[in-house]
Amino acid sequence: MAHAAAMLNPRIRADVVEISEFPRMAQDFQVMGVPKTVISDMVEFVGAVPENTFVAHLKAAAEKLSKA
Repeated sequence: MAHAAAMLNPRIRADVVEISEFPRMAQDFQVMGVPKTVISDMVEFVGAVPENTFVAHLKAAAEKLSKA
């Protein structure tokens, strides 16, 4: 869903990282399960979520960014 959002909105960028290739990054982001989604270092969640939940997380991150 992150990639789909990035294709629809030029202000969104999505990257996929293979944690076995980047163990330090996995440590830094405290990855304990996959998939783990981190949005602007402000909102994060683990696991596959329904589209409406993903959009709610995007909106929460956008609100936090607008207040920062």
